[in-house]
Amino acid sequence: MMNDFDDRLRMLREEHRTLLNLPNEPVYPGNGIYLRYKNPVVTAAHIPLEWRYDLNKKTNPYLMERMGVNAAFNAGAIKMDGKYCLVVRVEGMDRKSFFAVAESENGIDGFCFKGLPILLPQTDEDDTNVYDMRLTRHEDGWIYGIFCSERKDKSAPATDTSSATASAGIVRTKDLVNWTRLPDLVTKSAQQRNVVLHPEFVNGKYMFYTRPQDGFIETGSGGGICYGFADSMENPVVSDEKMLDEKIYHTIKEVKNGAGAVPIKTEKGWLHIAHGVRNTAAGLRYVIYAFMTDLKDPTKVIARPSGYLIAPQGEERVGDVSNVVFTNGAIADDDGRLLIYYASSDTRMHVAESTVDRMVDYCLNTPEDSLTSRGQVEKRIRLIKANS
Repeated sequence: MMNDFDDRLRMLREEHRTLLNLPNEPVYPGNGIYLRYKNPVVTAAHIPLEWRYDLNKKTNPYLMERMGVNAAFNAGAIKMDGKYCLVVRVEGMDRKSFFAVAESENGIDGFCFKGLPILLPQTDEDDTNVYDMRLTRHEDGWIYGIFCSERKDKSAPATDTSSATASAGIVRTKDLVNWTRLPDLVTKSAQQRNVVLHPEFVNGKYMFYTRPQDGFIETGSGGGICYGFADSMENPVVSDEKMLDEKIYHTIKEVKNGAGAVPIKTEKGWLHIAHGVRNTAAGLRYVIYAFMTDLKDPTKVIARPSGYLIAPQGEERVGDVSNVVFTNGAIADDDGRLLIYYASSDTRMHVAESTVDRMVDYCLNTPEDSLTSRGQVEKRIRLIKANS
């Protein structure tokens, strides 16, 4: 075993430098909707050495990793000052997650973590764990981060050390450096996960996409992507949640579904990139799907292409929670280029490249699920005959 401090440090720095400079390349031919890229864009190995190691030879003569990182995944995304910024969920080996900002010049490689991990302000009740921040650049001038705040379930027996409650925590910023904590979102639902803030006012109110559920994991009587309105962000109360996109039997979202990236405004409607969950003999399978809502009335769904948009493939299927892809961030460039950032198996971040026009075409012209095998075969036969 190599025990020389200086030699180990040189090797670590060279390995880290090589990783950060590794060019990414698209995987052709793709499916015509988007292109995957060969390499993950952010992994646990991208975390700066200074965040994991004590680099003082006197206090750490063996150059041990003192505060290891298990995973880097489920990142919110936003473009700022010409750079592609991810607010990454970083999970330590202690199972505690925190947020950190990684930047790239082109959005597909070269992501480097900047500054320090985000020291998240607390409410009167401290978060036990935080994760999966969505970033909304709202027309009120603020960038809002909506994330899941997890705390121990106080109603559980003292012997139960696994029951938890989930609520939607809220922060806002102008620069991704200085963050102000606002009160958690209040709804009538027992728990909330996967909450997203719409980027524009709707009838003068803040519009939230919620996912009400009875328990921390199980949706119970909840489930489905709902919407509701709040008068302010300083007192964020949604008194009524209405269904927007329900979970449906024998589909990719039969167990549960939730909002993903912040909706993207297009000429033909709002583009939503969400996640759906179904059960299998091997456990839950998470996929990413898309739908669209009306441009003037975002409470009205206008397109529901059947099936998934992205599902885990190859090495993406392996990780802490296998057979999972999940998104809570996408960036649309002014020229129409669209980058969908997604995590695989709760372990690492990837990017899929498309365009807004392609995604609109996909949503508006892909047949909707007829919800029966015969109905889907009939649609496939029509496609085959049209190609004859």
